[in-house]
Amino acid sequence: MIAAAAAPERVVRKPDRKAWTMLSLLSFVYVLNFLDRQLLAILALPIQESLDITDGQLGLIGGLYFAMFYTFIAIPVGWLADRTNRVTILAVACGIWSAATVACGLARTYPELVVARMAVGFGEAGGVPPSYALITDTFSPGYRATALGIFNLGPPIGAAVGIAFGASIAAAFDWRDAFIVVGIVGIVTAILLKLVMRDPERGATDITLDETASMPAPFVGTVKDFFRNPLLVRASLGSGATQFVTYGLGNFAVLFLMREKGMTLEEVALWYALVVGLGMGSGMLVSGRLLDRFTRGTRTAFALAPAVSLTLALPFYLGFVWAPTWELALILLTPVMFLNYFYLSASIALVQDEVRPNQRVLAGALLLLVMNFIGLGLGPTYVGIASDYFAAQGMTNSLQVALYTLTPFFVIAILIFLSLAKRLRVEVRNLA
Repeated sequence: MIAAAAAPERVVRKPDRKAWTMLSLLSFVYVLNFLDRQLLAILALPIQESLDITDGQLGLIGGLYFAMFYTFIAIPVGWLADRTNRVTILAVACGIWSAATVACGLARTYPELVVARMAVGFGEAGGVPPSYALITDTFSPGYRATALGIFNLGPPIGAAVGIAFGASIAAAFDWRDAFIVVGIVGIVTAILLKLVMRDPERGATDITLDETASMPAPFVGTVKDFFRNPLLVRASLGSGATQFVTYGLGNFAVLFLMREKGMTLEEVALWYALVVGLGMGSGMLVSGRLLDRFTRGTRTAFALAPAVSLTLALPFYLGFVWAPTWELALILLTPVMFLNYFYLSASIALVQDEVRPNQRVLAGALLLLVMNFIGLGLGPTYVGIASDYFAAQGMTNSLQVALYTLTPFFVIAILIFLSLAKRLRVEVRNLA
């Protein structure tokens, strides 16, 4: 990205109570964001039985159809948020995706559910990019990766709560009730968000004051800068390859555990929720702290951390897919959940550090565009279609075979992050 003009340096300050309060609110909204998104995967089996849909159709709803809106709408939303009140954008987005979640619960046919899920994606497009920028303008370097790591607890908490709540509601009542209740909570949260949160000054916590922070950044120029930057392109592609695995697995894990490992909804509500909450949650926290520690000495940690973690995760993933019982499968899945998400805080922090303050929302949206179109859009779609294909060949364990075929994407992601590490070393040497 274009370097900021030289200016006086600011003192790095420890975050105060207001900063942590804002982070808590943003994290709660992210929990709702991910909870809404994950309900479809959690309730996959009863939804399939109710609407008579295949694995391939399920993959399209949770993957390509959702991502078409989620990824591309994020770009104009990011451009708008960089020029207007970011809290307002976030509150409106939360209201839209929550109302659409209620509509999912009211859907009576597959096409109705498709439209409702697309609307959820439309709303969620305005959730994460403004939050990245709000956190970056509230937490100074040296604290940002930790703050982003805490914020990124939204997915594991949202997934764990969604699993426990959604599976329990579906077991006791009906899968539709889970969507309706969660959507109503989100609508109330959207109203409260606008009432209690304030938008911080752009660039307020940067060490070096950027005189252009309050000036609107050009849309086309920011997009060109992003895709001309080899660091940001590599981080986006590496994250996309990783998400191809995480979303491909995540959207079908509950269905896989129930249909091919013999778990019940009640067992999913307890044991799978614990694995997701503890595994993903600890991974987000540990990765954020490690990045804050090691990136003070070298920026290559932004790339080496995900490369190493994915290398360690791969054998556990293969063991999870192979395991003959759901108990052993969950034991092997726990380290996968811990290690698979080191990439997220690393890529977000690198992108936010690399761009100007007035480019941060749009840059975050561009990161999401690349990694979510590849991962969220294509990962579940691929797994669903692959499972239908293997089932048509007469395989009774078609979903298991489909999950095995995700293995090469681990390798692709590792190689991309190693390439990013090499590029970061080159830039460090050039600046020395």
